[in-house]
Amino acid sequence: MDALAGLLDGPRAHRAFLLRSILDPPWSLRIQDEAPLTLVTVTRGRAWMIPDDGEAVRLDAGDVAIARGPEPYTVTDDPATPWQVVIHPGQRCTTLGGEPLEEEMGLGVRTWGNGPGGSTVLLTGTYQLRGEVSGRLLAALPPMLVLPGEARDHPLTALLDREIVKDDPGQEAVLDRLLDLLLITVLRTWFSRPEAEAPAWYRAHADPVVGRALRMIHNDPAHPWTVAGLAAGTGVSRASLARRFTELVGEPPMTFLTGWRLALAADLLRETDATVGAVARKVGYGGPFALSAAFKRVLGVSPQRYREAGAPGTGETGAATAAGRPGA
Repeated sequence: MDALAGLLDGPRAHRAFLLRSILDPPWSLRIQDEAPLTLVTVTRGRAWMIPDDGEAVRLDAGDVAIARGPEPYTVTDDPATPWQVVIHPGQRCTTLGGEPLEEEMGLGVRTWGNGPGGSTVLLTGTYQLRGEVSGRLLAALPPMLVLPGEARDHPLTALLDREIVKDDPGQEAVLDRLLDLLLITVLRTWFSRPEAEAPAWYRAHADPVVGRALRMIHNDPAHPWTVAGLAAGTGVSRASLARRFTELVGEPPMTFLTGWRLALAADLLRETDATVGAVARKVGYGGPFALSAAFKRVLGVSPQRYREAGAPGTGETGAATAAGRPGA
């Protein structure tokens, strides 16, 4: 496993919300669904995405935007257009006054809008549960990113556009996998761009020494790694590896290893029914007590409490950030 594979291992949509919107100006959608991650692509016309605490970003046909929740934002034909529709948690759609609009604006299978001949067509895919998206991935992303159409391949978007309106057997599974593939493709392109500000440990993957050490950690987090063992595997001295690793990644090898293990453990606790002991062994701790001690030291909560209530006070991505910042 390389750094990118580790970063992108999380997205696994399960009955994701997917919608084709056909809209004619003026239109403005207030998105406050609290979804952890949403992908929007324009297949016809143009749109603007406006975060509450950021500048408006124009989307032309072929552009793809990714919004990281739970903060609200607006999608509109023009930044000056007043809100007309509110999207609530659970993808409930209402007027500003709270009147439901799902049936009134329905235009067919997974299709919605204010008129079948609208000049703008949007495809929206939403990961609705935090367990569907790794905290490591969320922590590595800005609140909103836009990838211009000319910077990415088009086949997946075209395929999603064709498949989203079908109601064939197994269609939900097909759409889930298409959404995952499109997201991974967009992020792979995004992290290769200079303006992406990819995590330090992701950039360090290109270094022949530190990159190898990172792959060793990613491939087998349960191994009883030491600085000496990592140095032997990379062909340099302990001092050289420790210095180079810290310079490129921003923290010592063992600190990074602890953070990576706890981030993996947090995902497993949130996404599976495995016992705390099983999770501990899978990520390199001798048993539940050792994992619990590390969790409490770094995150301030026990694994069981994290599983029951998420990451109190820090949101669902807290583990990825606090646990050695493997996603930072």
